Amino acid sequence: MRGEEGSPAGALLVDKPAGVTSHDVVAQVRRDRAGKVGHAGTLDPFATGLLVILLGRATRLQRYLLGLPKTYHAVARLGWRSSTGDPNGELTETGTIPERLDLPTGEIEQRVPMTSAVKVDGERLYRKAHRGETVETPMRRVTVYRAELIESDRERATYEIECSSGTYVRTLVETLRDAYCESLRRTRIGDLRVPAEGQEEVSVETLMSFLPKLELDAAAAERVGHGMAVPGDGAPGERRVRLIHDGRVIAIARPDGENLRPEVVLV
Repeated sequence: MRGEEGSPAGALLVDKPAGVTSHDVVAQVRRDRAGKVGHAGTLDPFATGLLVILLGRATRLQRYLLGLPKTYHAVARLGWRSSTGDPNGELTETGTIPERLDLPTGEIEQRVPMTSAVKVDGERLYRKAHRGETVETPMRRVTVYRAELIESDRERATYEIECSSGTYVRTLVETLRDAYCESLRRTRIGDLRVPAEGQEEVSVETLMSFLPKLELDAAAAERVGHGMAVPGDGAPGERRVRLIHDGRVIAIARPDGENLRPEVVLV
């Protein structure tokens, strides 16, 4: 894969281990590779699983990837509570096992936890929490498409959860009241899956395959390369579109009247 000056480099799918931050992983990739490095969403340090590390010009695609739905494998510790909703908080054994293990689904509202990276009054909440401060955090509307109970006993309940971007799974688990999220593993972002071998490189074509595509001839591709709009004849619907030439994604475009106007030009 080439760097910023050549064709878009694509992405590195990484299976993040527990105990390291997502920014640690990004920093390591940046040390190992030349060119720009970014990410398409982070994981809490206690969580494991899929991180999408963007390389080269593919860092320009972050905005389209952040909103993709996520799939998680979550284990709830029953009969306990955590001050942070995860194993890093102050743990208290209640001994009370929830009578029902159903998690809410559909469109719900969640209060953003103090341990999140959301900014309040210009500062990230987790920085306030580290100083022992407590503030009223904002509410967030999210969608839980599926929360399937895989197995359970008197100590733990295991779920597979598919949800919208921005959903706090530990907050979801806390709706059981006497439970916290003991472990969390992200297995999918959109159609991208956690790699079997720890890391896997993918092309921009694979990375952006969730968008409809439109094939361009050489003349139209040259116009797009200069940031110019092209006719949208044959474009599928009103969504953003991958513009393809010679087997490569050269731009992401949005509908603009009867035309398609490039938002991000890659080649």
